[in-house]
Amino acid sequence: MIEEKSIVKVAMADLNVCDSQGILRTTGLGSCVGLTLYDPLLKIGGMAHVMLPSSSIAREGQLNLAKYADTALPVLYNKLLTLGASPGRLVAKMAGGAQMFAFSGAGDSMRIGPRNVDSCKEGLEQMHIPLIGEDTGGNYGRTVELDCSTGKFTIRSVQRDIKEL
Repeated sequence: MIEEKSIVKVAMADLNVCDSQGILRTTGLGSCVGLTLYDPLLKIGGMAHVMLPSSSIAREGQLNLAKYADTALPVLYNKLLTLGASPGRLVAKMAGGAQMFAFSGAGDSMRIGPRNVDSCKEGLEQMHIPLIGEDTGGNYGRTVELDCSTGKFTIRSVQRDIKEL
């Protein structure tokens, strides 16, 4: 019998969690980062589609915590702990953070992709969560999936081979 898994979509500036019956998926990662946390024993995972590195630049009235690396990671972490995940078992994988356009002399402010990657890595380090796989940088978009039954992280991009981490 073939087991049906549900696709749990994670929109831009969004996050979600699921158990072994689900596959987390986000599309349209350019400079954004698809950041995942996974507990291999309980087979539960979470994914955030991070748009920007720091909430300190937020201008919106009601802060969207999933939009920023520094706020999305703690929210995702706490959601997984609520489901029973153990902090000592959590591992991370991520993809995205591309530099989609070339800007001459624009300085650091236009390096959103690399800054998103750096901010996610800093947050993981502060929370003592090992980053065990990544596919970041470049100048192309990605679609990523985390299969919560296996922990397999799949990265698809146009004109590139499918990668599995």
